[in-house]
Amino acid sequence: MLAVAVTEPNSLKIIDVPEPAPGPYEARIKTEVGCLCNMTDRKLIEGHFPGVEDYPLLLGHETVGIVDAVGEKVRNFKVGDRVIGGLLLKTTDPTYASGWGGFSQYTLAGDHQAMVEDGLASNEHGWYEVYEIMRVVPRTISVEDAVMLCTWREVYGAFGDFDLRAGDNIIIYGSGPVGLSFVKFARLLGLNEVYSVDFLPSKRQKALEMGATAAFAPDSPELQAFLSTRKHSFDAVVDAVGKEGIINGALPLVKMGGSVCVYGVIDTPSIRVDKDTGPYNFNLLIHQWPTRARERAAQEPLIEWIRAGKLSYKEFISVEFPITEIGQAFENSKTGQPIKTLFRF
Repeated sequence: MLAVAVTEPNSLKIIDVPEPAPGPYEARIKTEVGCLCNMTDRKLIEGHFPGVEDYPLLLGHETVGIVDAVGEKVRNFKVGDRVIGGLLLKTTDPTYASGWGGFSQYTLAGDHQAMVEDGLASNEHGWYEVYEIMRVVPRTISVEDAVMLCTWREVYGAFGDFDLRAGDNIIIYGSGPVGLSFVKFARLLGLNEVYSVDFLPSKRQKALEMGATAAFAPDSPELQAFLSTRKHSFDAVVDAVGKEGIINGALPLVKMGGSVCVYGVIDTPSIRVDKDTGPYNFNLLIHQWPTRARERAAQEPLIEWIRAGKLSYKEFISVEFPITEIGQAFENSKTGQPIKTLFRF
């Protein structure tokens, strides 16, 4: 079967590997579409995802497909279901490590609920924590909306991790798919002032279209003038990029007891926090890995928004490629212009 490999940092290749066979608690998924993750996939391709050193590896984790076979103990997937989040956590070719392996023609999804019910949801029985978010997606939503749930569920779950509430005033640094999802959901969840900061004019405009109160370039005099009047006034500053400079720049902005909320993996082993520039009491919340229970629970409210016409992939997916052109797609993504890149298998 076709799969996407990072043969070494900054080198992508389409390869052929054996198809996976489902284990007793696994469903095999024939992939329909996938999306490039601008954070995780880029770090894996470029060779600086923390803790990942084994190359070559199989890439991808944002995918949707159709079940075509199930193991004998599977109870919550059936042939013909559309399922989100299939992966190759154990690759079918020992030459390749797993960079989650979702950009393969066939992946595997674990039946989390069945393993919980049978008392086998532990590592020694072949269970992985990511099984919790491998779920059936109703056919009443489009496959493009379904694959966007990979991003949307994580961001929606982060609202709980960050304790962001209706009426809060926040400012978001970064207007990629994550930053824009924060803007969109903040509006839908009833937050008050929602500001956006990004280098690209096109993304600032997109943030405004999604409901941002205002959008600024990070080096603009307008932003500096605005921030000088808003010191210690924000309930939260969201760093949707994951940079030490943003974290320290946020500290003077949060109010007493407010939060600096870092979303995503920080690609340096340590960061310096200039605590004296912030209030006496503040929260530094670093969300480098999803809280799976929240991510799983996010699926139902998000699907309600999709069905109600309040949320659509059309606001986020800006370009698509066949999976065989992933190298070209990755180069295109580095321009910063695409919000989300879709692959069709």
